[in-house]
Amino acid sequence: MEIDFNHIVSRLSGKVSSPRLEARLMIGSVLNQDADSLPLGKLELTAEQYQALMHLIEQRLAHWPLDKLLRHKDFYKYNFYVDSNVLSPRPDTEILVEQAASILASHPEFGSVLDLGTGSGCILLSLLADFPHLCGVGVDASASALQVAKQNAAALGVSARVDFLHLDWFATDFAARLGRKFALITSNPPYIPSQDIASLDDEVKNHDPLSALDGGADGFDSYRRQAELAPELLQDGGYILLEGGIGQHEQIASVFIQAGLTHISTVPDLAGIPRCIILQKQ
Repeated sequence: MEIDFNHIVSRLSGKVSSPRLEARLMIGSVLNQDADSLPLGKLELTAEQYQALMHLIEQRLAHWPLDKLLRHKDFYKYNFYVDSNVLSPRPDTEILVEQAASILASHPEFGSVLDLGTGSGCILLSLLADFPHLCGVGVDASASALQVAKQNAAALGVSARVDFLHLDWFATDFAARLGRKFALITSNPPYIPSQDIASLDDEVKNHDPLSALDGGADGFDSYRRQAELAPELLQDGGYILLEGGIGQHEQIASVFIQAGLTHISTVPDLAGIPRCIILQKQ
């Protein structure tokens, strides 16, 4: 069955931000080919492939996120499996990974990292893939999310250096259950105020887990709890790196300063929005 690449692009035009790129990715997924190697003209598909492509297009036009349809997302240097059980990795979060990698590179003695709310594992596993000496623990309250993280750890070849724990950081015995201290803690916790969830894009509110989005009435519930835990979980001289939402960075830093940590810096994302808050236990 023959299709015209430009016809697929025209169906997506005005509905998605990058119709040509998305057309290539969807066709490449159906044909199991590298999207960059596809001819941009007439293409031959089997009837089964054609039906699969039409289904992808229909779902995309119904505001399904492309990465959730294709079941993978490029993030930092690596590719991660994603599904409806995890937050889709965002480019904004790469800033946190880059800053964590910089700290680890300048502190070769650091051997452990804790990722709070690991989701797909994109933060933690990127660091483990970059630093072969590093061992990590990924914590999530969602058992389904941890299954995704385990799949990604296996794909990146770092399973032997990571433990995944099904824990909720609001549990009173959370620190005791971990039972150790870490040189580095990373977290991209839920930080959207509850009343703002309904106004999010359909791709986010309908397809990312609510537990990974909803930060409580003011968006700071998880930060306040993590600030209580950080002095117990960090070794002396250790760092915690946090992602924050627009306009939240000063209050996030203040919450952790009140808990006894020192604010080192706040790093903007590529759009210039203060995004990654870095603190240290001195």
